[in-house]
Amino acid sequence: MAKPLYVFDMDETLIDADCAMIWNEFMVEKGIVNQPDFIEQDQQLMGLYAAGKMDMEDYLQFSMAPLVDMPIEHVNALVEECVENHILNKQFSQSKTLIEQLSRDGIDMVIISASVTFLVEAVGRRLGINTALGINLVEQNNHYTAEIAGIPSYREGKVTRLKQWLDAQSTTYCEIHFYTDSINDLPLCEYADHAYLVNPCPQLAKQAAHRDWQVLNWE
Repeated sequence: MAKPLYVFDMDETLIDADCAMIWNEFMVEKGIVNQPDFIEQDQQLMGLYAAGKMDMEDYLQFSMAPLVDMPIEHVNALVEECVENHILNKQFSQSKTLIEQLSRDGIDMVIISASVTFLVEAVGRRLGINTALGINLVEQNNHYTAEIAGIPSYREGKVTRLKQWLDAQSTTYCEIHFYTDSINDLPLCEYADHAYLVNPCPQLAKQAAHRDWQVLNWE
């Protein structure tokens, strides 16, 4: 029997923060990053993201540079520490309640984010969403690189990645419910059967004015 699928953006949607920015701050805190203006550059790039103008390849070259010499197992262990100590306490209470309810009802959920997969999967596991699609990176000699593997889950790429995932499932879904805050996710909002805008950015909020999209004020 067909059933609904609930799809979530991660940053500023399930979490009241940007997890990639928290991760970059964590790397500075741990002494992994020694570049004096690293956080300032990160903020500038994320400003471009918020405006829908960021070049993802440029961002990955910047953000992955501190990790090129670190084995994957070490990176993943640090990510788990970051999620535990700095990210989980920033989950919106409404997203926690919704995930718990959907889990009780046996409804399938997916996170799809423009953050790198190793971060999205770690956050998803702790939130109770085991299917997490992020930007996959090419791995070489047990190290992550800044090179994108496949289609990045960014802008229109989120629709492509979700379609690829749906095609690989044995379950037939009758409708897709999508939650996001960002104008970058406009293509997926238009693809979904139902879109819910969580504290939407001004550009996305304008789109809701003439569409049947629900605006949610979460805190």
